Amino acid sequence: MTGLRLSIEGVRHAYRDLTVLDGIDLIAEPGEVTVLVGPSGCGKSTLLGIAGGMLRPDAGAVTVSGDIAADCLNPLTYIFQDFALLPWRTVAGNIELVLGKCATPRERVAEVLALTGLTAFADAWPKQLSGGMRQRVGIARALAVRPACLLMDEPLSALDAQTRDLLLEEFSAIIARAQTTTIYVTHNLAEAVRLGQQIVVLSRRPGRVRDIVRIDRPLAGRGARDPDLLAIEESLWRMIRDDAATAERERIDAPA
Repeated sequence: MTGLRLSIEGVRHAYRDLTVLDGIDLIAEPGEVTVLVGPSGCGKSTLLGIAGGMLRPDAGAVTVSGDIAADCLNPLTYIFQDFALLPWRTVAGNIELVLGKCATPRERVAEVLALTGLTAFADAWPKQLSGGMRQRVGIARALAVRPACLLMDEPLSALDAQTRDLLLEEFSAIIARAQTTTIYVTHNLAEAVRLGQQIVVLSRRPGRVRDIVRIDRPLAGRGARDPDLLAIEESLWRMIRDDAATAERERIDAPA
């Protein structure tokens, strides 16, 4: 499959005297979803920032290779927890805002509205939408630039459990159709097994790659109660449980 490959080699990063990542090696393959999981404070979001060029590592490097389509307006595109929609612009207006010098902005807006199931809401204002719908607009806006790589930092964590479950099902279908290289950070292991083709398990701080779990199954065929996925989820939890408990105690015992 053609597309963008991100190779992360020997990455180390510290905030002053606190080392958060140490010796990270991994490859995000073209068209695949790589999910980063691990206990709180293990450096998942820091690693995402380094992968996307927002942070410069203290050691190591990120190499980007592969094909970037001619109609790509922003090769590395972020989606965060915060929907970051402008309240004075409609759904279509929020999406069109990122298209800049695109020669066919209306056509591209219509395309991503259809892809994300938002066509009927094109003229709606953000205040008229639920949290799940606003996040869907954020996803549509990111896809509108036809990114070569999506970098997603816990995009569903601000939603209630019911909305998250519903959007997760739709989200997996959207990612499968878009076939964009994706790096996805989450603390939710159910999300990880539903979306990840490669799940990278980080240890507690300083974060190191503890294991890489492959799930070579189409995203569209993964159900919430799939016994194979539930077994992988349980295996992931056993891997990080002790580190998660230790990380939580470190947070509790930290000075005020």
